[in-house]
Amino acid sequence: MAVRSEIDSQNIPAHVAVIMDGNGRWAKQKGGLRIFGHQSAITAVRETVEAAAEAGVRYLTLYAFSTENWSRPAHEVMALMQLLVHTIRQETPTLLKNGIRLQAIGQIENLPNSCQKELAEAIELTKDGSRTTLLLALSYSGRWDLTQAARRMAQEVAAGRLQPEQITEQTVASFLSTAGIPDPELLIRTSGEQRISNFLLWQLAYTELFITDLLWPDFRREHFYDALRAYQQRERRFGKTSEQLTVS
Repeated sequence: MAVRSEIDSQNIPAHVAVIMDGNGRWAKQKGGLRIFGHQSAITAVRETVEAAAEAGVRYLTLYAFSTENWSRPAHEVMALMQLLVHTIRQETPTLLKNGIRLQAIGQIENLPNSCQKELAEAIELTKDGSRTTLLLALSYSGRWDLTQAARRMAQEVAAGRLQPEQITEQTVASFLSTAGIPDPELLIRTSGEQRISNFLLWQLAYTELFITDLLWPDFRREHFYDALRAYQQRERRFGKTSEQLTVS
């Protein structure tokens, strides 16, 4: 297991994204209901946020609830929403203490009013945090993000404020929900599944992937450091050759 002292402080990804997967399987292994797995995942979230802040990661995005998750059994979705409210309320003082700013992306308007209220209050309370930004992806999907960006660009074109020939990759990025935030340099996925599950489809174009068989409730800060160390051992070429990077 890696420890913080083994991490090169000069090579920290500015943005790390995490697909927190395996809560249900973890609960099943323990003989409990799926919600037990979600409840037990709070420690993993807390340690990951703290490890990211300690390491100097500027942005940490957690895939907390996808648009597809709405199709789960109604009782599980309701329990998840209640857990979300409780967790946000419980963790806000810790975020404040650690200088962590909370933000959210996704179709937030689809969340229950109680969730929207707690989320808005926590975002307002932590808005001055300057150490790390914690971005919760809630009722989010990459396809939704691209669709809403395309729709908004089309509206700008129709209004005469944007010409089609002016649309560049930078233009598209500016209409995404992550506008102003650097693309993730590292994606961590737990549970061993080897897919990105409709998460940040545009933003992950050149992201390094770290996949672990650990189920999310078992993920701890040393595992986050393992991912950082693995990232630091990668050669990020962006389509170039190793020789080109050496010359530059």
